[in-house]
Amino acid sequence: MKRGKKAEEAAADGENDTGSASAKKAKKVKEPEAPILYDDPPDKMTSKDGRDANMKITSWNVDGLRAWVKKKGLDWIREEASDILCLQETKCAEKDLPAEITSMPEYPHKYWAVSDEKEGYSGVAMLCKTEPLKVTYGIGKEEHDKEGRVITAEFSTFFMVTAYVPNASRGLVRLDYRKTWDVDFRAYLSELDKQKPLVLCGDLNVAHQEIDLKNPKGNKKNAGFTPEEREGFTQLLAAGFTDSFRELYPEQTNAYTFWTYMMNARAKNVGWRLDYFLLSAALLPGLCDSKIRNKVMGSDHCPITLHITV
Repeated sequence: MKRGKKAEEAAADGENDTGSASAKKAKKVKEPEAPILYDDPPDKMTSKDGRDANMKITSWNVDGLRAWVKKKGLDWIREEASDILCLQETKCAEKDLPAEITSMPEYPHKYWAVSDEKEGYSGVAMLCKTEPLKVTYGIGKEEHDKEGRVITAEFSTFFMVTAYVPNASRGLVRLDYRKTWDVDFRAYLSELDKQKPLVLCGDLNVAHQEIDLKNPKGNKKNAGFTPEEREGFTQLLAAGFTDSFRELYPEQTNAYTFWTYMMNARAKNVGWRLDYFLLSAALLPGLCDSKIRNKVMGSDHCPITLHITV
């Protein structure tokens, strides 16, 4: 996700900055409050109905694949050792993919989608240990598919969909387009869901509720937290999909997956939860855990991981 968040940072640093001159003077000598960080708890490997997890999926907006590889992102990927790895915002043409990732023996089945029109823009990838039955690109609509935002892999019991949802952009110049996308993408997922259940992961470019970002009040007119984008996500959930993290941690605060590079936002944990695993209703009983790996560096987003029984 890319946008300026000066209002957000100002809100973070200027909270409660009212009152008398003496109060302000006292504030200057007061030690700054330590940021409240999210401590990712130990992984749960059993579903509510007592089954052991047999599938591990990781999703990460890498904010440029080539730079991320240079920052040793693949070292952590090997440690995490997921069955399926989904990447967003790769910003890399297939001919320019680093050999470090194209030659990875851990993932013999690799799939890439890139923007047709703009080099170094958008892009998603899916790397699998097991070969899918079928892989498709896009959602069947040219106006969306030319930007390289969706890969769908069909496995025997479920569909795996990874997406980099379009940003409404600074000044909300793409908000109307985003609203069209939300409708079309929801229809695409609903059609898949009629065939077999699905897991959707990726940077969905929306903080759904106020609990999902540090400064909701200062961001209601900013991309990622407009009423229109939030309503689009609400409608996606209403179509039969569940936000896995909130299913397990409904009241958890300070759990974010994106921090702007500006204003030392990550150290302060001034963030947004923009990255998700959504599940079809039929897969919900097999949900074991939905992880936010917020200590992992290498991008302005952190990776997220799903443990599930399928």
